[in-house]
Amino acid sequence: MNGLQFIGQVVLFSIVIFFLSGRLIGSQVNLFRRILSVVLSVILTTFVFWYTYVRDTDYLMGDVMQNVMNIATLLWVGSMLLLSMLFYLLFELFDPIAIDENGARMTDRKSFIMRIIQQWRRQKRLRQVVQIAVTNGITRTVKYARNRDNDRELAIALRDTLEQCGGIFIKFGQVLSTRKELFSPVFIDELEKLQQNVRPLTAEQVNEVLQANLTQPVEEVFSYFSEEPLAAASIGQVHKAVLRATNEQVAVKLLRPDVKEIMRDDLSILVEFAQWVSSKSVWAENLGFRDLAIGFAASLMEEIDFQIEARNTQQVANVLRASADKVHIPRIYTHYSNANILVMEYIDGKSVAVADEVYEQFQINRHQFAQNLFNSFLEQALISGIFHADPHPGNIYIAKRTGTMTLLDFGAVGRLAAKQQDGLKQFLIGIALNDASVVYEGVAELVENAAEVDQEEMEQAIGQVLLKISYTETVQTDELIYSIFSIAREFGLHFYPSVSTALRALVTLDGTLHTIDPNFDIFQEARAFSSHYIQAAMKRPFKEPLTTKKYLEEELALILPTIRKIPRRMNQLFKKVESGKIILHHDVFSDKHNAMFVTQLFSRFVLLFVGITFGLISVALLAISQFMHTAYAIYLNTVAYVGLFLCAILLVRLSIQAIRDMKRT
Repeated sequence: MNGLQFIGQVVLFSIVIFFLSGRLIGSQVNLFRRILSVVLSVILTTFVFWYTYVRDTDYLMGDVMQNVMNIATLLWVGSMLLLSMLFYLLFELFDPIAIDENGARMTDRKSFIMRIIQQWRRQKRLRQVVQIAVTNGITRTVKYARNRDNDRELAIALRDTLEQCGGIFIKFGQVLSTRKELFSPVFIDELEKLQQNVRPLTAEQVNEVLQANLTQPVEEVFSYFSEEPLAAASIGQVHKAVLRATNEQVAVKLLRPDVKEIMRDDLSILVEFAQWVSSKSVWAENLGFRDLAIGFAASLMEEIDFQIEARNTQQVANVLRASADKVHIPRIYTHYSNANILVMEYIDGKSVAVADEVYEQFQINRHQFAQNLFNSFLEQALISGIFHADPHPGNIYIAKRTGTMTLLDFGAVGRLAAKQQDGLKQFLIGIALNDASVVYEGVAELVENAAEVDQEEMEQAIGQVLLKISYTETVQTDELIYSIFSIAREFGLHFYPSVSTALRALVTLDGTLHTIDPNFDIFQEARAFSSHYIQAAMKRPFKEPLTTKKYLEEELALILPTIRKIPRRMNQLFKKVESGKIILHHDVFSDKHNAMFVTQLFSRFVLLFVGITFGLISVALLAISQFMHTAYAIYLNTVAYVGLFLCAILLVRLSIQAIRDMKRT
């Protein structure tokens, strides 16, 4: 009977501890983790309690009140509560799942066991990556990265590390090889050597992807489907097909079945690797190596969702629909497309880099062709703000039948706000005019913290760069932009991510334009484009009077209410000035987020202060009790241990909240 009573008391205490620990831990407590922490604490403390006390005593369970008053029982229950909170703290510490602003977990609802297995695999993979980096000398070479003589050694070490890590790391290196505005030519030369051998999907895998993503059987959608891919990459591959309903030739882009899971794991490891490299090197930290990895991860996660690529394609097509520069954008068949499959118009053409016979067949003027491509890019980036972010020669085709320019692959698309569009215009025109002040004004619009810089000193540095390209026939765009980026880093400036994307696309486009016309100068062409655009804008009111009238009416409707209030507000202002009642007032607590932040910070400071106070007082009482030889020493000890218990409870709760704050996104 004693055994059953003991089990009943354990269950009773477990229920009490479950509710108490939940209240003490705070809000947004994970139920499974809470139950597991209570179970583990009950098992551990009960075993210790039984082994040290119960097995050698007549511990009767009938009188609950007597047991509660028992010191051993109190220690048992208190240890049970404290251990359950400590276990929960341990689970919170090693849980990689982030939480949102409200404290809710951002997770894909995987089971706890699966998350543990996944975390173990991630840590194993991360250790492997770090070991490869150390073996190749990354930790040795990054210490001397500022020495120009060691650039080659560091570049080789970085390339070897990325190549041996494979998968996403190779693709990351390939993307870095296009960042000529950030890396010196030594790094670009080494990173361009990275090649990724990708095996195409088997016929069975292709058929599985089609069946899983098409709403109809494959044979009802396509009258012809080529098993041989037109192109295969790490993300997906493209096949040629013919639609049964319309007999149109289409290109079908398929996402690799396991690519999302692989990328989700390896991308997080890549970011951790970049963080590790940045912690070892001031050079990598100033370069923003971790930010590069984060930006790469974000863009790649968009590329593996073909619905985003379909939307990007349609957006750019709408932007260029009324353009004077005729550029064709493939049609997207949205009825057959989703996140894993993209059906688009098939383009029978050649890349601009290998289309010599097409140029000759249609007697295409290469300079004019390059000018149309460049003007189209500027129209996308500087007027609409949405632009193709990867204009390398493989994505620029010439149709064999019509000689029309076609843009392909809109998985990477950049977006510039109006302020950044103006800044990029000034930047390009300033270089064309060889005017350091104009270039500085443009850069100031493109960076996040321009107010912290000495304008005159930075203009001097930009002027030195412009002098190097003065009186030359051609300007090396990649070297020039690399120099401007280097100056920005030296002054502690950081370009907006969207601006970095635009400048990288500009450097890539410059290489493409030079394959078409080796003498093409993008800065002079940008100046001519701006002049032409300004002239067209000035003539538009006369050419399109109805459109201009409608535009003026819309603008007037927006500003008219404000204009009507000006006289009354001016009168009120003058009255306050005359009466001396003008008061400048700024309240940091007027903003809800500021008030919440200060309140939370103050409340946690109070809890920390109270917890430390309990601990100090308890330690002092324990020390005093050592010098007492009366019965009062027992009471002092009891109070001291209770204080230490409360101190531990408060500190554990604060630790859990601190870990949640670090994971809050």
